[in-house]
Amino acid sequence: MANLPECVELETGASPVASVIWLHGLGADGHDFEPIVPELRLSASLPLRFVFPHAPVRPVTLNNGYPMRAWFDIVKIGLNQPRDRDGMLASRAALEGLIAREHQRGIESKRIVLAGFSQGGAVALYTGLQYKEKLAGIMALSTYLPIGEGFDLDISAANASVPIFYGHGTQDPVVPLQLAEYTRNELTARGCPVTWHTYPMPHAVHPEEILHIHAWLLNVFTKNYSGPPPRM
Repeated sequence: MANLPECVELETGASPVASVIWLHGLGADGHDFEPIVPELRLSASLPLRFVFPHAPVRPVTLNNGYPMRAWFDIVKIGLNQPRDRDGMLASRAALEGLIAREHQRGIESKRIVLAGFSQGGAVALYTGLQYKEKLAGIMALSTYLPIGEGFDLDISAANASVPIFYGHGTQDPVVPLQLAEYTRNELTARGCPVTWHTYPMPHAVHPEEILHIHAWLLNVFTKNYSGPPPRM
C-alpha cells in the first residue's frame, strides 16, 4: 500500500489476532515505545501485533523551525492556540491507511487499538473517534485534543462508546495536566467512556501505567476475541 509511513513492528506470538498501532511523540520515532512491549508481559495465547510508525520530518515552529519527526506542526501548547489542521489531517489519513493495511492482513477494525503519546495521542484520539468502523479502543498517553480550535470533531456512531484509556502525569511540564483534564471533560461530556489515570511523573510513562495498560489491553481485546482465554 503506497504512501504509508515506515514502521517498526513487534509481534507477541505467531499469527496475531489483534493489533495496536502506536504513535510516538514529537521528535521521537517508531522505536521510542518498542521497549515497552516486553514490559507489558502479554501472553502468547493472545498474540498481538504492535505497529510503531515513524512520523515524517518537518519544521516545527515551537522549536524555532528545526526539522524533526512530527505528526503536525506545533506553534504553542495550550488552549486556544493556532493549530496545524493540514498536518493533523495528513496524519489522520496516514493512520487510516495503516488500519486498512491491518485489514488486508486479516485484522478487523474491532480488533485494533489506536494508541499515541503526546502529539501522537492527539492524532490517535482525533482519528479514532471519527473512524467509521468500530475499533477495540483508543489509548491516549500524556496528550490532549485540540477541540474547538479550528478542528471539527464529528464522533462517529461506530466509536461513540469506544473504550478510551487516558493516562497523564501530574508533573507534566510539556502538556499541562489541566489541558488533559479539559480534553477528558470534553470527551466525557460527549458521552465517551474514558478510563482516567494520573501518575506522579513528568512527560513520560510510569511503571504503574504499564501495569494499567496491560490490564486494559487484555480487557478490550478479550471482548473482541473468540480464541483460547488469555493468561495474565
